[in-house]
Amino acid sequence: MAKNRKKRNPDAPQLHGDHSRPVTRREFVAQGFLSGSAFAVSGGVMSLFSNPREAFAALSSDLTPLLSDPCNIATAGAGKIPFICFDLAGGANIAGSNVLVGKEGGQFDFLSTSGYEKLGLPGDMVPGLTDTVTGLPFANADFGLGFHLDSAFRRGMLLSMTPGREASVNGAVIPARSDNDTSNNPHNPLYGIAQAGANGSILTLAGTENSDSGGNSMIPAMMMNPELRPTKVDRPSDVTALVDTGQLVGILGPADATAVMESIYRISEQKMGTLDAGQQIPASAVIKDMVRCGYLKSADIADRFGGTPLDPGLDPMIVGPNGIFTDAEFNGNDANGQEFRKTASVMKLVINGFAGAACIEMGGYDYHGGQRREGEVKDFRAGRCMGACIEYAARIGVPLMLYVFSDGSLSSDGVIDNSIEGRGKGEWVSDDSSTAASFFLVFNPNGRAVLRGATPAQQALHQQLGYMDAGANVARAATPAANNVNLLVNTVILNYMALHGDEGNFANLFPNHGLGDTSLRDRMTAFDAIVQGTIGPLNPG
Repeated sequence: MAKNRKKRNPDAPQLHGDHSRPVTRREFVAQGFLSGSAFAVSGGVMSLFSNPREAFAALSSDLTPLLSDPCNIATAGAGKIPFICFDLAGGANIAGSNVLVGKEGGQFDFLSTSGYEKLGLPGDMVPGLTDTVTGLPFANADFGLGFHLDSAFRRGMLLSMTPGREASVNGAVIPARSDNDTSNNPHNPLYGIAQAGANGSILTLAGTENSDSGGNSMIPAMMMNPELRPTKVDRPSDVTALVDTGQLVGILGPADATAVMESIYRISEQKMGTLDAGQQIPASAVIKDMVRCGYLKSADIADRFGGTPLDPGLDPMIVGPNGIFTDAEFNGNDANGQEFRKTASVMKLVINGFAGAACIEMGGYDYHGGQRREGEVKDFRAGRCMGACIEYAARIGVPLMLYVFSDGSLSSDGVIDNSIEGRGKGEWVSDDSSTAASFFLVFNPNGRAVLRGATPAQQALHQQLGYMDAGANVARAATPAANNVNLLVNTVILNYMALHGDEGNFANLFPNHGLGDTSLRDRMTAFDAIVQGTIGPLNPG
């Protein structure tokens, strides 16, 4: 049945009669009254001495810091896989119309027709059928992880990516309930990712809201770390402001400023040596390190950042004729431009190793009660941003783990939106936590990540961690994560560590993890390791 409704702008605020008036910032963001902004999280002073991997700076060879030298504080991060999560505030659709979710046998153990109707798919678009226009099956596995052929996430990602890039991507979906329209869901995994070793040369983490979590949802209480609270960064100019190259760069230029700082370092080193050898009062080792490290750090910062490589708007891989976004898209004054600039700023930091991990909050995903077109437009925009992160990681040449979650979900009653943007799919009419799911994607520049399991049937159970019943309800007893958001976070962290071959250390870092013994944790792990320990040097872009 078709139902005529007055069209409105997809980005207009969501006015739900069954919701109380928004009061908190999170409620305003979820219903689209406010948009999510971007923030960056900086570690304390001691995080600068964090056993980094390799210096970016092309300093003189005699001044290139050794790994054991405390001066080596301007580096490419901790060498862990970059991690970015998307917090879709308000209760977005993930299962069915976007990422396929099936019964006990995995994604391709299809639900009933009525189950897919609940997930917004009419009977002629359910997985298992073929699109009569394209001749392609609606159950699509181009990304490794199964998506619906007409998924707005999938269409958006493909538009942001070089054709064929999806062949290096794989992923897993986790059917798991979470409460609707609340900031009390402890969905956000960033602190745990940092505890697992993610770190950056400028920031530890990045987020998208001025909150303890850096996003819409909360951090699990047992992972709270006050040192990681966000600092606001909501446009490219704020990203460049994270590093102060000093007035000397503006006067002399990056190359000459670097040479000056190198000379001051050498003079200071000689003076310190003379003091140690010939004076009655030895120079303090601490003062020595502070002086010489200060000048060496300044030289390195001038060398790396004097040409403003931090600005995503000046990165031709991100913006321009050969960029991920066109100039018009990136600089637009609409909702797309705002989200693209925010995403570009965050991915620039994380994928280049300047930050260890990030959360990008996107608002207005409480999109039930209107035409289907509203959800499709916003999901497509989110897909563009997800695909941009993957494409940028590919261009830099590093792996990436991308995690997508939302607070609760929603369901359809089968009424069809036949508008162009509604695409003949079911309208979202109510919140429904029973249809919720999260998923993660892994990009590996060396080839698609390999699922665990000796047979295709076993691998299917590692690609879908849990399941739904035929009616599209999360099976709460299927996994520890299915009915406990804290354990969903732990599952994501476990999988992040497993990509480094480090899952054996999970129980040591998180002794109260709640994911059971080793055999159960193995069943909750999707992929074999794609790196061992740390990744190689990053391109500073």
